[in-house]
Amino acid sequence: MAPVEKPYRVYRGGRVKGRVPLERTREPVPGRDGRDGRGPSKAKIRRPRRRWSWKRRIALGVLVVLLLVVIWSVAGFLSFRSGVSSANKRLDRMAPKVRATLSPQNGAILSHPTTILLLGTDHMNNDQRVYDFHSDSIMLLRTDPSKHRLAYLSIPRDLRVDIPGQGPAKINSAMQIGGPALAVRTVENFTGLPVNHVMVIDFHDFRKLIDNIGGITIDVPEAILSNPFDCPYTVQRCKTWKGWRFAKGKQHMNGWRAQIYSRIRENQLNPADTDITRGERQQQVIRAVESKLVGFGTFVKLPFDGSSLVGPLATDLSAWQFVQLGWVLKRAPGSKALHCRLGGSSDSSGTSDIIPSEENRAVIGEVTGATAPQPPNRALGFFAPGCYVGGAGPTR
Repeated sequence: MAPVEKPYRVYRGGRVKGRVPLERTREPVPGRDGRDGRGPSKAKIRRPRRRWSWKRRIALGVLVVLLLVVIWSVAGFLSFRSGVSSANKRLDRMAPKVRATLSPQNGAILSHPTTILLLGTDHMNNDQRVYDFHSDSIMLLRTDPSKHRLAYLSIPRDLRVDIPGQGPAKINSAMQIGGPALAVRTVENFTGLPVNHVMVIDFHDFRKLIDNIGGITIDVPEAILSNPFDCPYTVQRCKTWKGWRFAKGKQHMNGWRAQIYSRIRENQLNPADTDITRGERQQQVIRAVESKLVGFGTFVKLPFDGSSLVGPLATDLSAWQFVQLGWVLKRAPGSKALHCRLGGSSDSSGTSDIIPSEENRAVIGEVTGATAPQPPNRALGFFAPGCYVGGAGPTR
Protein backbone atom coordinates (compact mmCIF):
# COMPACT_ATOMS: atom_id res chain seq x y z
CA MET A 1 0.00 0.00 0.00
CA ALA A 2 1.35 3.34 -1.02
CA PRO A 3 2.40 5.51 1.88
CA VAL A 4 0.11 8.50 2.57
CA GLU A 5 1.74 11.81 3.23
CA LYS A 6 0.81 13.30 6.58
CA PRO A 7 -1.15 16.52 6.47
CA TYR A 8 0.66 19.64 7.40
CA ARG A 9 0.04 23.33 8.14
CA VAL A 10 1.72 26.25 6.50
CA TYR A 11 3.13 29.01 8.71
CA ARG A 12 5.27 31.91 7.87
CA GLY A 13 8.28 30.04 9.06
CA GLY A 14 7.64 27.10 6.75
CA ARG A 15 6.18 23.64 7.06
CA VAL A 16 5.34 22.31 10.49
CA LYS A 17 4.19 18.80 11.11
CA GLY A 18 1.03 18.17 13.06
CA ARG A 19 -2.65 17.54 12.74
CA VAL A 20 -4.64 19.78 10.48
CA PRO A 21 -7.27 21.63 12.51
CA LEU A 22 -10.73 20.86 11.25
CA GLU A 23 -13.37 23.52 10.91
CA ARG A 24 -15.80 23.37 13.81
CA THR A 25 -19.07 25.10 14.34
CA ARG A 26 -19.64 26.92 17.59
CA GLU A 27 -22.55 25.38 19.41
CA PRO A 28 -25.04 27.91 20.64
CA VAL A 29 -25.45 28.35 24.36
CA PRO A 30 -29.11 28.55 25.34
CA GLY A 31 -30.20 31.88 26.62
CA ARG A 32 -27.13 33.89 25.62
CA ASP A 33 -28.33 35.21 22.29
CA GLY A 34 -31.96 35.72 23.27
CA ARG A 35 -33.21 33.33 20.58
CA ASP A 36 -33.51 30.09 22.57
CA GLY A 37 -30.02 29.05 21.61
CA ARG A 38 -30.61 28.94 17.85
CA GLY A 39 -28.29 31.77 16.98
CA PRO A 40 -24.52 32.20 17.42
CA SER A 41 -23.27 33.21 20.85
CA LYS A 42 -20.97 36.10 21.52
CA ALA A 43 -17.61 35.47 23.09
CA LYS A 44 -17.23 36.87 26.60
CA ILE A 45 -14.83 39.75 26.72
CA ARG A 46 -12.83 40.10 29.96
CA ARG A 47 -12.19 43.70 30.77
CA PRO A 48 -9.36 44.79 33.08
CA ARG A 49 -10.39 45.78 36.63
CA ARG A 50 -10.44 49.43 37.45
CA ARG A 51 -8.41 50.54 40.46
CA TRP A 52 -10.38 52.27 43.25
CA SER A 53 -10.21 56.02 43.19
CA TRP A 54 -8.95 57.91 46.23
CA LYS A 55 -12.47 59.17 46.89
CA ARG A 56 -13.82 55.65 47.23
CA ARG A 57 -10.92 54.70 49.48
CA ILE A 58 -11.55 57.68 51.77
CA ALA A 59 -15.28 56.88 51.88
CA LEU A 60 -14.53 53.28 52.84
CA GLY A 61 -12.07 54.42 55.54
CA VAL A 62 -14.63 56.80 57.01
CA LEU A 63 -17.25 54.05 57.02
CA VAL A 64 -14.90 51.68 58.84
CA VAL A 65 -14.05 54.34 61.45
CA LEU A 66 -17.73 55.11 62.04
CA LEU A 67 -18.46 51.42 62.44
CA LEU A 68 -15.67 51.09 65.01
CA VAL A 69 -16.94 54.14 66.91
CA VAL A 70 -20.45 52.68 67.03
CA ILE A 71 -19.17 49.32 68.28
CA TRP A 72 -16.93 51.03 70.85
CA SER A 73 -19.80 53.25 72.03
CA VAL A 74 -22.16 50.30 72.46
CA ALA A 75 -19.55 48.32 74.38
CA GLY A 76 -18.79 51.34 76.58
CA PHE A 77 -22.46 52.01 77.27
CA LEU A 78 -23.10 48.40 78.26
CA SER A 79 -20.16 48.51 80.66
CA PHE A 80 -21.32 51.85 82.06
CA ARG A 81 -24.90 50.62 82.40
CA SER A 82 -23.70 47.72 84.50
CA GLY A 83 -22.06 50.13 86.95
CA VAL A 84 -25.14 52.36 87.06
CA SER A 85 -27.31 49.36 87.84
CA SER A 86 -25.12 48.62 90.87
CA ALA A 87 -25.33 52.27 91.95
CA ASN A 88 -29.13 52.12 91.75
CA LYS A 89 -29.19 49.00 93.89
CA ARG A 90 -26.96 50.66 96.50
CA LEU A 91 -29.39 53.54 96.83
CA ASP A 92 -32.41 51.25 97.09
CA ARG A 93 -30.62 49.22 99.74
CA MET A 94 -29.56 52.16 101.90
CA ALA A 95 -32.61 54.38 101.35
CA PRO A 96 -35.61 52.43 100.03
CA LYS A 97 -37.97 55.41 100.52
CA VAL A 98 -35.85 58.11 98.86
CA ARG A 99 -37.36 57.72 95.38
CA ALA A 100 -40.80 58.58 96.73
CA THR A 101 -39.50 61.87 98.15
CA LEU A 102 -37.97 63.08 94.86
CA SER A 103 -39.89 65.55 92.71
CA PRO A 104 -40.83 64.17 89.27
CA GLN A 105 -38.57 65.12 86.38
CA ASN A 106 -40.47 67.34 83.94
CA GLY A 107 -39.17 66.08 80.61
CA ALA A 108 -35.72 64.86 79.72
CA ILE A 109 -32.54 66.09 81.39
CA LEU A 110 -31.30 66.90 77.91
CA SER A 111 -33.90 69.62 77.40
CA HIS A 112 -35.42 70.62 80.77
CA PRO A 113 -34.04 72.17 83.98
CA THR A 114 -32.95 69.58 86.53
CA THR A 115 -31.90 69.81 90.17
CA ILE A 116 -29.64 67.12 91.66
CA LEU A 117 -28.76 66.85 95.36
CA LEU A 118 -25.17 65.77 96.03
CA LEU A 119 -24.47 64.32 99.48
CA GLY A 120 -20.90 63.51 100.45
CA THR A 121 -20.18 60.95 103.16
CA ASP A 122 -17.48 58.60 104.43
CA HIS A 123 -19.91 55.93 105.62
CA MET A 124 -21.81 54.72 102.56
CA ASN A 125 -20.43 51.22 102.01
CA ASN A 126 -20.91 48.91 104.95
CA ASP A 127 -20.55 45.14 104.89
CA GLN A 128 -23.30 44.73 107.47
CA ARG A 129 -25.59 47.06 105.48
CA VAL A 130 -26.05 49.23 108.59
CA TYR A 131 -25.44 52.76 107.40
CA ASP A 132 -24.22 55.49 109.73
CA PHE A 133 -24.55 58.62 107.60
CA HIS A 134 -22.55 61.76 108.30
CA SER A 135 -23.12 64.35 105.60
CA ASP A 136 -19.78 66.12 105.20
CA SER A 137 -20.90 67.89 102.03
CA ILE A 138 -24.31 69.14 100.85
CA MET A 139 -24.56 70.63 97.40
CA LEU A 140 -27.20 71.23 94.73
CA LEU A 141 -26.43 71.05 91.03
CA ARG A 142 -28.98 72.75 88.79
CA THR A 143 -28.81 72.47 85.01
CA ASP A 144 -30.65 74.59 82.43
CA PRO A 145 -29.90 73.13 78.98
CA SER A 146 -31.89 75.77 77.07
CA LYS A 147 -29.47 78.43 78.32
CA HIS A 148 -26.36 76.19 78.57
CA ARG A 149 -26.26 77.15 82.23
CA LEU A 150 -24.93 75.35 85.31
CA ALA A 151 -25.38 76.45 88.91
CA TYR A 152 -23.75 74.92 91.98
CA LEU A 153 -25.20 75.74 95.39
CA SER A 154 -23.24 74.79 98.53
CA ILE A 155 -25.19 74.46 101.76
CA PRO A 156 -23.10 74.74 104.96
CA ARG A 157 -23.56 71.66 107.09
CA ASP A 158 -23.87 73.84 110.22
CA LEU A 159 -26.77 75.87 108.80
CA ARG A 160 -29.70 75.74 111.22
CA VAL A 161 -32.94 74.75 109.48
CA ASP A 162 -36.25 73.09 110.30
CA ILE A 163 -35.95 69.35 109.81
CA PRO A 164 -39.34 67.72 109.08
CA GLY A 165 -40.53 65.88 112.17
CA GLN A 166 -37.49 66.95 114.20
CA GLY A 167 -37.55 70.75 114.54
CA PRO A 168 -34.64 73.22 114.24
CA ALA A 169 -31.20 71.62 113.94
CA LYS A 170 -28.08 71.63 111.79
CA ILE A 171 -28.93 70.62 108.26
CA ASN A 172 -26.37 67.80 108.20
CA SER A 173 -28.22 66.08 111.04
CA ALA A 174 -31.05 65.30 108.59
CA MET A 175 -28.77 62.82 106.88
CA GLN A 176 -27.76 61.26 110.19
CA ILE A 177 -31.35 60.92 111.39
CA GLY A 178 -33.21 59.82 108.29
CA GLY A 179 -30.63 59.19 105.58
CA PRO A 180 -30.96 60.56 102.03
CA ALA A 181 -34.77 60.60 102.13
CA LEU A 182 -34.92 63.04 105.04
CA ALA A 183 -32.05 65.06 103.57
CA VAL A 184 -34.01 65.52 100.34
CA ARG A 185 -37.13 66.67 102.20
CA THR A 186 -35.13 69.06 104.37
CA VAL A 187 -33.32 70.68 101.44
CA GLU A 188 -36.54 71.03 99.45
CA ASN A 189 -38.38 72.63 102.38
CA PHE A 190 -35.59 75.10 103.08
CA THR A 191 -34.66 76.14 99.55
CA GLY A 192 -38.00 75.75 97.82
CA LEU A 193 -36.20 74.02 94.93
CA PRO A 194 -37.63 70.70 93.72
CA VAL A 195 -35.00 67.96 94.00
CA ASN A 196 -35.36 65.66 90.99
CA HIS A 197 -32.45 63.32 91.63
CA VAL A 198 -29.98 62.44 94.35
CA MET A 199 -26.37 61.24 94.44
CA VAL A 200 -24.68 59.97 97.57
CA ILE A 201 -20.90 60.16 97.11
CA ASP A 202 -18.49 58.00 99.07
CA PHE A 203 -15.40 60.19 99.52
CA HIS A 204 -13.11 57.20 99.98
CA ASP A 205 -14.04 55.69 96.62
CA PHE A 206 -14.25 59.13 95.03
CA ARG A 207 -10.54 59.44 95.66
CA LYS A 208 -9.98 56.24 93.67
CA LEU A 209 -12.10 57.58 90.83
CA ILE A 210 -9.91 60.68 90.54
CA ASP A 211 -6.84 58.44 90.33
CA ASN A 212 -8.49 56.29 87.65
CA ILE A 213 -9.14 59.32 85.41
CA GLY A 214 -5.56 60.51 85.78
CA GLY A 215 -6.03 63.18 88.44
CA ILE A 216 -7.46 66.68 88.11
CA THR A 217 -6.12 70.22 87.77
CA ILE A 218 -7.23 72.80 90.34
CA ASP A 219 -6.56 76.54 90.34
CA VAL A 220 -5.98 77.21 94.05
CA PRO A 221 -7.01 80.84 94.72
CA GLU A 222 -4.66 81.37 97.67
CA ALA A 223 -1.95 79.60 99.65
CA ILE A 224 -3.33 77.17 102.22
CA LEU A 225 -1.91 75.72 105.43
CA SER A 226 -4.39 73.44 107.15
CA ASN A 227 -4.94 73.07 110.87
CA PRO A 228 -2.41 70.62 112.38
CA PHE A 229 -5.24 68.96 114.31
CA ASP A 230 -6.22 67.30 111.01
CA CYS A 231 -3.05 65.20 111.18
CA PRO A 232 -3.65 61.71 109.70
CA TYR A 233 -0.39 60.21 110.98
CA THR A 234 0.70 58.63 114.25
CA VAL A 235 0.72 60.63 117.46
CA GLN A 236 4.50 60.82 117.51
CA ARG A 237 4.75 62.12 113.95
CA CYS A 238 1.90 64.58 114.44
CA LYS A 239 3.90 66.37 117.14
CA THR A 240 6.11 67.92 114.47
CA TRP A 241 3.55 68.04 111.65
CA LYS A 242 2.55 71.56 110.61
CA GLY A 243 -0.43 70.86 108.38
CA TRP A 244 -1.31 70.31 104.74
CA ARG A 245 0.15 72.88 102.35
CA PHE A 246 -1.19 74.04 99.00
CA ALA A 247 0.51 76.71 96.93
CA LYS A 248 -1.43 79.36 95.05
CA GLY A 249 -2.10 78.72 91.36
CA LYS A 250 -2.89 75.81 89.07
CA GLN A 251 -1.66 72.41 90.16
CA HIS A 252 -2.33 68.80 89.28
CA MET A 253 -3.73 66.69 92.13
CA ASN A 254 -4.17 62.98 92.57
CA GLY A 255 -7.14 61.56 94.44
CA TRP A 256 -5.52 61.85 97.86
CA ARG A 257 -4.52 65.52 97.43
CA ALA A 258 -7.88 66.43 95.91
CA GLN A 259 -9.73 64.87 98.83
CA ILE A 260 -7.60 66.74 101.35
CA TYR A 261 -8.03 70.01 99.47
CA SER A 262 -11.82 69.69 99.42
CA ARG A 263 -12.06 68.88 103.14
CA ILE A 264 -9.77 71.44 104.77
CA ARG A 265 -11.87 73.32 107.31
CA GLU A 266 -9.39 75.94 108.47
CA ASN A 267 -6.61 77.84 106.70
CA GLN A 268 -3.97 79.10 109.11
CA LEU A 269 -2.86 81.66 106.51
CA ASN A 270 -6.32 83.25 106.26
CA PRO A 271 -8.57 83.65 109.32
CA ALA A 272 -11.52 84.40 107.01
CA ASP A 273 -11.42 80.84 105.67
CA THR A 274 -14.44 78.97 107.05
CA ASP A 275 -16.70 76.06 106.30
CA ILE A 276 -18.27 78.31 103.63
CA THR A 277 -15.03 78.50 101.66
CA ARG A 278 -14.61 74.77 102.17
CA GLY A 279 -17.78 74.36 100.13
CA GLU A 280 -16.23 76.45 97.37
CA ARG A 281 -13.25 74.13 97.23
CA GLN A 282 -15.58 71.16 96.98
CA GLN A 283 -17.31 72.81 94.03
CA GLN A 284 -13.93 73.20 92.33
CA VAL A 285 -13.17 69.51 92.75
CA ILE A 286 -16.62 68.41 91.56
CA ARG A 287 -16.41 70.60 88.47
CA ALA A 288 -12.89 69.39 87.65
CA VAL A 289 -13.99 65.76 87.90
CA GLU A 290 -17.04 66.42 85.72
CA SER A 291 -14.86 68.03 83.04
CA LYS A 292 -12.54 65.03 83.04
CA LEU A 293 -15.39 62.51 82.88
CA VAL A 294 -16.96 64.07 79.79
CA GLY A 295 -13.60 64.25 78.00
CA PHE A 296 -12.38 62.11 75.09
CA GLY A 297 -9.97 60.15 77.28
CA THR A 298 -12.83 58.75 79.33
CA PHE A 299 -14.66 57.70 76.16
CA VAL A 300 -11.61 55.77 74.96
CA LYS A 301 -11.40 53.78 78.22
CA LEU A 302 -15.17 53.43 78.65
CA PRO A 303 -15.48 49.74 77.60
CA PHE A 304 -12.88 48.83 80.24
CA ASP A 305 -13.58 51.34 83.05
CA GLY A 306 -17.25 52.17 82.44
CA SER A 307 -18.56 50.24 85.42
CA SER A 308 -16.03 51.81 87.82
CA LEU A 309 -16.94 55.42 86.97
CA VAL A 310 -20.02 55.30 89.18
CA GLY A 311 -18.43 53.09 91.83
CA PRO A 312 -18.39 55.89 94.44
CA LEU A 313 -22.07 56.71 93.87
CA ALA A 314 -25.46 55.59 95.06
CA THR A 315 -28.06 57.26 92.85
CA ASP A 316 -31.47 57.02 91.22
CA LEU A 317 -30.20 58.25 87.84
CA SER A 318 -30.39 55.73 85.01
CA ALA A 319 -27.59 55.13 82.53
CA TRP A 320 -29.41 57.06 79.80
CA GLN A 321 -30.02 59.98 82.19
CA PHE A 322 -26.30 59.99 82.98
CA VAL A 323 -25.55 60.23 79.27
CA GLN A 324 -27.91 63.19 78.95
CA LEU A 325 -26.37 64.86 82.00
CA GLY A 326 -22.90 64.37 80.55
CA TRP A 327 -23.93 66.06 77.31
CA VAL A 328 -25.43 69.00 79.23
CA LEU A 329 -22.22 69.36 81.27
CA LYS A 330 -20.15 69.13 78.09
CA ARG A 331 -22.02 71.92 76.35
CA ALA A 332 -22.15 74.28 79.33
CA PRO A 333 -18.95 76.38 79.48
CA GLY A 334 -17.21 76.04 82.82
CA SER A 335 -16.09 79.66 82.70
CA LYS A 336 -19.73 80.75 82.90
CA ALA A 337 -20.90 78.29 85.56
CA LEU A 338 -22.52 79.90 88.59
CA HIS A 339 -21.07 79.07 92.01
CA CYS A 340 -23.33 79.99 94.90
CA ARG A 341 -23.49 79.44 98.63
CA LEU A 342 -26.08 79.81 101.34
CA GLY A 343 -25.11 81.35 104.66
CA GLY A 344 -26.03 83.63 107.50
CA SER A 345 -24.52 84.79 110.77
CA SER A 346 -22.85 82.99 113.64
CA ASP A 347 -24.97 81.98 116.61
CA SER A 348 -24.70 84.51 119.45
CA SER A 349 -25.14 81.75 122.02
CA GLY A 350 -21.68 80.40 121.21
CA THR A 351 -22.60 77.28 119.24
CA SER A 352 -21.18 76.50 115.82
CA ASP A 353 -24.62 76.88 114.23
CA ILE A 354 -25.08 79.32 111.34
CA ILE A 355 -28.31 81.29 111.57
CA PRO A 356 -29.80 81.70 108.06
CA SER A 357 -30.09 85.23 106.71
CA GLU A 358 -32.71 86.78 104.46
CA GLU A 359 -30.15 87.04 101.66
CA ASN A 360 -30.52 83.30 101.10
CA ARG A 361 -33.79 83.93 99.24
CA ALA A 362 -31.97 86.16 96.77
CA VAL A 363 -29.34 83.47 96.25
CA ILE A 364 -32.05 80.92 95.38
CA GLY A 365 -33.34 83.35 92.76
CA GLU A 366 -29.84 83.66 91.34
CA VAL A 367 -29.53 79.88 91.12
CA THR A 368 -32.76 79.59 89.12
CA GLY A 369 -31.82 82.54 86.90
CA ALA A 370 -34.63 84.78 88.16
CA THR A 371 -32.13 87.46 89.25
CA ALA A 372 -28.59 88.42 88.34
CA PRO A 373 -25.78 86.86 90.42
CA GLN A 374 -24.44 89.00 93.26
CA PRO A 375 -21.22 88.33 95.21
CA PRO A 376 -21.32 87.81 98.98
CA ASN A 377 -21.57 91.02 100.98
CA ARG A 378 -18.45 91.23 103.15
CA ALA A 379 -20.25 93.49 105.58
CA LEU A 380 -22.40 90.52 106.63
CA GLY A 381 -19.38 88.58 107.92
CA PHE A 382 -17.58 85.39 107.01
CA PHE A 383 -20.77 83.39 106.39
CA ALA A 384 -22.40 85.82 103.95
CA PRO A 385 -24.36 84.11 101.15
CA GLY A 386 -23.90 85.01 97.51
CA CYS A 387 -22.85 83.88 94.02
CA TYR A 388 -19.98 84.37 91.63
CA VAL A 389 -19.39 83.36 88.04
CA GLY A 390 -16.84 80.60 87.46
CA GLY A 391 -13.39 81.90 86.68
CA ALA A 392 -13.84 85.03 88.76
CA GLY A 393 -12.94 83.27 92.01
CA PRO A 394 -14.75 83.43 95.35
CA THR A 395 -15.35 86.80 96.95
CA ARG A 396 -14.89 86.62 100.68
